[in-house]
Amino acid sequence: MKAAVSAMGYDKSSIDILIVQLATLLRNGVAVSMSTRRAEFISLREIIDEIGVDVARFIFLMRRLDSHLDFDIEVAKKESNDNPVYYIQYAHARICSIKEFNDKQEERLSLEGASLSLLSHKTEKVFIRALSEFPFVVQSAGDALEPSKIVTYLNDLSRKFHSFYTECRVVSSDKELSRARLFLVECARIVLSNGLNLLNIALPEKM
Repeated sequence: MKAAVSAMGYDKSSIDILIVQLATLLRNGVAVSMSTRRAEFISLREIIDEIGVDVARFIFLMRRLDSHLDFDIEVAKKESNDNPVYYIQYAHARICSIKEFNDKQEERLSLEGASLSLLSHKTEKVFIRALSEFPFVVQSAGDALEPSKIVTYLNDLSRKFHSFYTECRVVSSDKELSRARLFLVECARIVLSNGLNLLNIALPEKM
């Protein structure tokens, strides 16, 4: 490939060949038998047809290039927290539901003028810190050619969002605190959207 690039008049250093480790396909924890000698295999197209392109893409991006991947097809089809892409997409959908709930209120709270100093709960502080790390994660993933860094980050961010959502009622009788928390939730929506867009994963608003 480098010789072909050079023959076309380009610098051969402009292309990097990334070699990935093998992936083992499982069904309910049991390895699927395949043999190149007997021409027994499952194609990527078959996997995409069975679990969907978003889930397939996400799972292949989860591991570092030099890490072996155990790919359980049955887990990938679950709509539960066992399925990592579902977990992250559900965080985005939950945020959209919060936004929709606020929009439908008779006295809709604007994000303008939100006092972020009111966000003093420990889960809020942890969540804010995680949101601030996003640019550095993207830079690191790009420099290392490792999209798995973004996957790991989004999974951790979703976990912190769900903890925040459990501990802190976003829209309450305290209007100023609600405004601040709605601002925080909107920041989370933007970061999750940007992260999933970088991975070319769909952004469902309802699940």
